[in-house]
Amino acid sequence: TVYIALYTSDPMAADTGQEVSGGAYVRKTVTFTASALENGKQTIKNSADIEFPVATADWGTVTHIGIRDAATGGNLLYFGALTAPRTILSGDRFKLLTNSLVLTLR
Repeated sequence: TVYIALYTSDPMAADTGQEVSGGAYVRKTVTFTASALENGKQTIKNSADIEFPVATADWGTVTHIGIRDAATGGNLLYFGALTAPRTILSGDRFKLLTNSLVLTLR
């Protein structure tokens, strides 16, 4: 099982970014499609919508995601910037639609 974590700064390979916390935030599990060749590179995509809980406090501007191996703590396996950062305020819900999370494998 792997989990999507949301960040308000770049987690970098050193795992030093600021992960969202509080306001009902929790990491969400993700399932990926089988690896496929696209534009000469292997890619995987989320196979279902990933819906986070409704924020009960402001989460800030989500700029990056991380793929982690635990619901809390754990190891950062993969990370990247969102193409469109989003400010999450109390009452908002962050959602990634099916196939919108694309990871390129090298």
